[in-house]
Parts: sequence; C-alpha cells; structure tokens
Amino acid sequence: MKPKRMVVKVGTSTLTHSSGSLDLRSMERLVRVLSDLCGAGHEIILVTSGAIAVGVAHLGLPERPSSLRRKQAAAAVGQCRMMHIYDKLFSEYNRTMAQILLTGEDVEDPVRAEHLRGTFSALLELGVLPVVNENDSVSSAEIETGRHKVLGDNDTLSAIVASLCGADLLVLLSDIDGLYSADPRVDPGAKLLHRVTELTPDILDMAGNPGTWRGTGGMATKLSAAKIALEAGCDMVITNGARPEDLYGIVEGRETGTRFIAKRKAGDQ
Repeated sequence: MKPKRMVVKVGTSTLTHSSGSLDLRSMERLVRVLSDLCGAGHEIILVTSGAIAVGVAHLGLPERPSSLRRKQAAAAVGQCRMMHIYDKLFSEYNRTMAQILLTGEDVEDPVRAEHLRGTFSALLELGVLPVVNENDSVSSAEIETGRHKVLGDNDTLSAIVASLCGADLLVLLSDIDGLYSADPRVDPGAKLLHRVTELTPDILDMAGNPGTWRGTGGMATKLSAAKIALEAGCDMVITNGARPEDLYGIVEGRETGTRFIAKRKAGDQ
C-alpha cells in the first residue's frame, strides 16, 4: 500500500471526560495508532481540540467562562497541559512531535500560508508529527461568534491544513459514527451513509444541530470541511473517535464511517 499523507482531527468530546479533564486512556490509544501508522510510512498531522475545556478543568473553574478574556486564559493553560501530555505519550513510542498554533490571518495571507506549507513539509521530511490547534489565546474566531471568521472550528481548520499540505486523506474523529440520513439520537430509522461522492442539497440538509456542550463542531461544520477537502482533491472520512483503531482500515480504504470521495479519486476507490 502506498504511504499516505493524512490529517487526523480529534474533537474535544473524544479527548476529555464529561468533567472536562483529559481522557488519558483515549489519548493513549490514539497516540499509539498514529505512531504505528507513522512507523508504516504514513505522514500524519494531528489537529486537536480541547484546550479551553482542559484549561477550565485544570484551573478548577466551576463552569466554562462567559468572558472572552477568561476563555482565552483557560485556552492558554489547557494548551500547555495538552501538549505536555501529547509529548509524553508520543515519546513513549519514540515519536517526535511539534506544536503549531494557527490563526485565520496565518492561512489567509499568501506569504504566511507559504511559510506554513514549508514548515509542515520540513517537519514531515524530518519524521516529526505536527500537532495543530487554533491559537485561541490570541484568536477569537472559534470562541467568539457573530463575526466573520476564516477558521472558527477545528473541522474547518483541519480541512484547511489538509488543503495546505496536499494531504491525501482527512479523518474527522467525532462522537458519531458518520453522516446519517437523519439525527440517530432522535430517529431510530436513521441510516449511516458510507460513501458520498457529491455534496448535494439533500446531503447538506442532513447536517442537523451541533453536538455536545464540550465541542463546537456539529455535522454542519463537518460538511463545510468536506467541501474544502474535496475541492482540494482530498478524501475525507467522518468516524467515531471512540475507536481510533479504525484508522488502520480507513487508510486501507475499508468501509468505515462516512467517506467523502474527491472527484479526481472517485475512480480509484
């Protein structure tokens, strides 16, 4: 099998317990699989959420702050905590990781975007696994709504990174198995769609409402990410983050979750 360049996005609900504290068992399983895929020759970029939730828990705050400045302060604490754990876990599997924090301006500006492309390329050439998040301490795109934003959620961020880096595959690890014909939480007759070759109006109508209180990305943001990825010629898969081992089959093209197939690759799947 030809090695792939892939971006894996993991959401807050996969990384944390309901209390907001890091789910270390979940993180360890994910890191083990990603490290193993790197060992098999694949190039991996991890886009991670969770900084605010982890910061809130680490600071012992009773609830998520309402003010922007306190959310950004929590993000700064949480990001530090998360990177410490990631670095420790990846080191156990002899993998070197790097942190990249982005804002909308970084990907909008052509010069900055070109520098980013070069940085990602150099890191991957050196065998380093980049771990990416939005820089919530200086950017309000994700945590403050009601204004124009380039990023605004890590589903979109991961799709932009995949496009920027020329990835073959984007995988969104979520708290749902994939795209359903209806909301499976309220409709027992909802059917999981395994393959999507075009983002038709009917498909876009299946977005539904946002997910848990710990995450900001619902199905609507995932379909927006799919649009960005497909336009860049990158396949995208939505699958359940509770089963990181599914990544092995996804890389091999197995029918897991929902796979959105880029037009230029439709005949190869």
